[in-house]
Amino acid sequence: MTVMEQRGAYRPTPPPAWQPRTDPAPLLPDALPHRVLGTRAAERVDPDLLRRLYAQLVRGRRYNTQATALTKQGRLAVYPSSTGQEACEVAAALVLEERDWLFPSYRDTLAAVARGLDPVQALTLLRGDWHTGYDPREHRVAPLSTPLATQLPHAVGLAHAARLKGDDVVALALVGDGGTSEGDFHEALNFAAVWQAPVVFLVQNNGFAISVPLAKQTAAPSLAHKAVGYGMPGRLVDGNDAVAVHEVLGEAVARARAGGGPTLVEAVTYRMEAHTNADDDKRYREDAEVEAWRAHDPIALLEQELTGRGLLDEDAVRAVREDAEAMAADLRERMNQDPVLDPADLFAHVYARPTPQLLEQEALLRAELDAEAGRPEDEPEGNAR
Repeated sequence: MTVMEQRGAYRPTPPPAWQPRTDPAPLLPDALPHRVLGTRAAERVDPDLLRRLYAQLVRGRRYNTQATALTKQGRLAVYPSSTGQEACEVAAALVLEERDWLFPSYRDTLAAVARGLDPVQALTLLRGDWHTGYDPREHRVAPLSTPLATQLPHAVGLAHAARLKGDDVVALALVGDGGTSEGDFHEALNFAAVWQAPVVFLVQNNGFAISVPLAKQTAAPSLAHKAVGYGMPGRLVDGNDAVAVHEVLGEAVARARAGGGPTLVEAVTYRMEAHTNADDDKRYREDAEVEAWRAHDPIALLEQELTGRGLLDEDAVRAVREDAEAMAADLRERMNQDPVLDPADLFAHVYARPTPQLLEQEALLRAELDAEAGRPEDEPEGNAR
């Protein structure tokens, strides 16, 4: 008797009544990334939205160049530039309502700034001064996540909690292509789909996870195709087309808010600069590849559309650039000021109620600081909490 002939043995053929739980066809992404700029569809886009996107893109590019310069000057410990990806960052911020939440990764400081966060506060973590540098509740921006993809389950948890409470809230979580290789990515998408949580996942596929190209991470037709395995729609969009990204994300956010569940959006873009200031990108990619993507610059694409329709003239361009320069000058001036820091802040805002271990560690630090200052242990420090 073979194993398959034994009573109760598994039969690989499904029973006649078996049916797929979800029809995969509506979940599949389009064969090519969705585009608006350069097509007839661009003629129907609201001119005010075009101008707003353009102003934010120019401002974002200047923010990136200024932050990179601050790194070279020693004012930032590290800066992961999003130059070339500004369309994704800006669209993600503008598509959300005030009550919604943004869950950024370490490269998404621009998205946080476009959402309304003070540029200095957005860079505080990368400066090494604070755990985060801002109050997440004030702007509905979660802490910048340095560990890859760990912000995704947090976004799902918040979205699910909001749905249980009846709050009309959507969470939008950003992640890079490298983050899709992490277990947190799988767990977040699986929970989101099972719970039908109002969350949108935006994957900024910028070609490389540090030095690892996408082809060495996955054999899937696209990252958007991964959505089908979890039971949610996958959308593929040109990540350098700000209007297209805004449109696709807007549809996904509206679907989530209406109770339709999560969506996985893959934006195909490119990281124009190195991974960080500690990376040498010339070791793993050719200059010709970078130049080819420079011809598909998100600012140039939008500027071409605006000027072609007579919606942007030289005076308007000058005004936008002057506004961006003013922002950069203010950022530069304030980042060049040495902050006054309290070492005990290491223990602040870690937990709502500090654990016994944190309290013990804080007391040890206070004792060491008092000893260095020559204060008796029983003499309170002026700014002690």
